Amino acid sequence: MSKNPRLPIPVQKALRRLGKNICDARRRRRIGMELMSERAGFSRITLSKIEKGDPSVSMRSYASALFVLGMIDHLVKLADASHDIVGRELEEENLPKRIKIPQGNKVEENE
Repeated sequence: MSKNPRLPIPVQKALRRLGKNICDARRRRRIGMELMSERAGFSRITLSKIEKGDPSVSMRSYASALFVLGMIDHLVKLADASHDIVGRELEEENLPKRIKIPQGNKVEENE
């Protein structure tokens, strides 16, 4: 088995798209590669790899690039539970059918 197993094709495509989106956002803001990499704290080579969607680049570098572009809030939303439809459906399957109130916790009707 190789040290670097091949990533699933959907993961490769998602990283390439993320890289392109970062590149497009940088260019829309008219930020040159040198300035962007300086602000993000990594080399121009790393920025080039990010913009190509290279999976070997650290999450830290991707996050720094998003921060420089003012897009860090998008990173926070990636695995947000409010968008996790499958997780919520699985959670709902495990909800109890009935809720039994212990005898000591019953509220008197006269209160």
